[in-house]
Amino acid sequence: MKIVKRILLVLFVVLIVAITYNYPKLNIVSGYASKNLASTNFIAERLFSDVVQSDNNMPLIKLAEMENADENKVVTSVFGLMERESICRDGLGCVLINEDYDKTIILQKPYRGQLQNNLPFPYGNNGAKDTVFTNIDYERLNAAVNKAFENYEVQKTRTVLVAYKGQIIAENYVEGFSPETPILGWSMTKSVLATLYGILEYQGKIDTEYRPFAEDIRMKNTKIEITLNHLLRMQSGLAWDEDYASISDVTEMLFMDADMTAKQAQKQSIAAPTEVWNYSSGTTNLLSGVLRKQFKTYQAYLDFPYAELIDKIGMHSMLIETDMAGNFVGSSYGWASTRDWAKFGLLHLNKGNWNGEQLFDPKWIDYITKPTKNSDGVYGAHWWLNAGGKYPDVPRDMYSANGFQGQRVFIIPSKDLVVVRTGLAEDPDFDINGFLSGVVDAIK
Repeated sequence: MKIVKRILLVLFVVLIVAITYNYPKLNIVSGYASKNLASTNFIAERLFSDVVQSDNNMPLIKLAEMENADENKVVTSVFGLMERESICRDGLGCVLINEDYDKTIILQKPYRGQLQNNLPFPYGNNGAKDTVFTNIDYERLNAAVNKAFENYEVQKTRTVLVAYKGQIIAENYVEGFSPETPILGWSMTKSVLATLYGILEYQGKIDTEYRPFAEDIRMKNTKIEITLNHLLRMQSGLAWDEDYASISDVTEMLFMDADMTAKQAQKQSIAAPTEVWNYSSGTTNLLSGVLRKQFKTYQAYLDFPYAELIDKIGMHSMLIETDMAGNFVGSSYGWASTRDWAKFGLLHLNKGNWNGEQLFDPKWIDYITKPTKNSDGVYGAHWWLNAGGKYPDVPRDMYSANGFQGQRVFIIPSKDLVVVRTGLAEDPDFDINGFLSGVVDAIK
C-alpha cells in the first residue's frame, strides 16, 4: 500500500512540475482546441466528438477538454486551467475571444452572391461530367489515388480530387467527408489572399511596388522601402518567429492577439528587403490589413474577396474567418470543400480566366511562380514551387498552395492538372513525390 501511495505521489509531483513548466503554453493549447472545435462544428458541421478524436488528437492539444459548448460557442480548458472561449458569427466564422471582447456588438457580414446556372463542375455546381480521356491510364490513376488512402493511421488522407483539362478524372473521400464538406486549408489561405492582390492589380488599383509603410514617419528607412512585392515574397527583412511548438510570434498572433494584422508591422527590420527569405504568417495577415486600407468602407473590404473571386467562380462553400478586430485571417483560416479548392487551382491553371472572364492578368502566374531570392527555388509569391526539384519525379513547373498537415492544391501546367489532397499528415508520412508521380505517370 505504501508503495502505491509513493508511486501516486511521484506521479502527482511529476504532473505538477509538467503543468508549471508548460503553464504559459496552456493558453495556446486551450485556445487551439477551442477555436478548432468551434470552427469545425460551426462551418463543417462535424461532431465535436469526431474533432476531439481526430483533429485535436495531437501532442499537448489533446490535453484540452471541452467545458461548455453549443451551436455558437465552445469553452475549453486544460485540467481546469486557462479557460478559453470561441464564438461563431454568421458569415464571419469563429474567433477566439478575450475578456475585452464585446459580444453585444452587431457585426457586419459579407454579402454572398450565388452563381446561378446549370453548368457542371467547374463552371457550375450541377455535378461533374462523366468524361473519359483516351490518353489516361485509369487503372494506374486509380491505383495512385487509392494508395494515398492506405494505412490511414500514418498517411491520414481524407480527400483527393484530380482534375485534368478542367474535368474531374478521380475523386475519393474517407467516411465522414463528401464533395460538399468544407475543409480548413490552413496556409493554403495565404495563396487566396495573394490572389486578391492579383485581382486588384488587374483592376488598376494597386501594383507590386506599392509601399505600405511609406506614409509612416515612425518607420526606419528599411521599413519605408518595403514593397508589396517584398511582402508577397516573404522577403521584407522584418523579424518573425514561425515556431508552432512554443510561445512565439505566430502562436501569440493566432491564439492571443485581437488584431492579427498588427504584430508583423511592429517588428524590427533585421535585414534590408530581399536580403533574407523568412516564411511568416504575420506577413500575410499584415497584407490582410493593407488590403483593408484599400477600401473606403469596412463593408467593401468584407465583400471584395467574395464578389471578385470566391463567389464569382462558384466557391460557395468557402469562408474566410475574421479576427476580433474584423480582419480576414489570410494566413490560416480559409475553409472550402475539396471541389471548391480545385476550382481555385483551375482558375490559376487557366491563368486567371474563368469561363471567358479574366479575373487577373495572365502574367500574374509568371510573377507568383518566379522563385524568390534565397528560397532555394521552393517559394514564389505566396505560392510554393518545385522549381528547385524538391519533388524529383514531379514536373518542375508544378506549384502549390500548402497548408498545415498536408492540405494541398497542386497545379501542374505541363500536364493540364490540378490535384487536391487534404488530411492530417504531410511529408514524410504522406509521400507527396510518390503520390504526384503516380498521378502524372497515368497521363500519356
